[in-house]
Amino acid sequence: MYRPPAFREDRPEVLHALIASYPLATLVTAGAGGLIANLIPFTLDKSRGHHGVLRAHLARGNEQIAELRAVPEALVVFQGPETYVTPSWYVSKAEHGRVVPTWNYVVVQAWGRPTVIDDPAWLRTQIDELTRSQEGRRAAPWHVSDAPDTFVDSQVKGIVGLEIPIARIEGKWKASQNRPMADREGVVTGLVKEAREPAMARIVAERAAGE
Repeated sequence: MYRPPAFREDRPEVLHALIASYPLATLVTAGAGGLIANLIPFTLDKSRGHHGVLRAHLARGNEQIAELRAVPEALVVFQGPETYVTPSWYVSKAEHGRVVPTWNYVVVQAWGRPTVIDDPAWLRTQIDELTRSQEGRRAAPWHVSDAPDTFVDSQVKGIVGLEIPIARIEGKWKASQNRPMADREGVVTGLVKEAREPAMARIVAERAAGE
């Protein structure tokens, strides 16, 4: 991933937080069948390995499973907040006009060797983890155990598990860090005023305050 120094993010806690907040990721493999990509929700076990272990499940009929059994490496891309940035928000537009539009975004890429898992007990644990990670923020969370065991067992038969120990992980926070401070403040004001992407407004402000 192209990462100019101003946009690099390598702190494990920051990268892991993005994964937890935006767990639906693009799973990419390049094997005998060519490039294959699917959107898959992941959980992260931070306690295992140097960078953690990604866990997920896929429909048994997904053609990518054959590739996951064979390839030495898979790429998982987690996309955070993103938004178009108009040069009209820059103070420097009025000063000299030498400005162009851009796009702010946050992304984490993780690489590792995938392992396909057919163990029903492992699968039940993973779907419990994934469900708790999303339902836990609700006032009356739904639990997998709320469904009949026979129904859950039948659903588990239709999926396979996936583990990817993270061998390498990179983050990119492109949040106007390459602009003068006055321009960054203008981006925050513009994002808030136009209600375009509140999360990105916070990120731009936080990155500016940290310098």
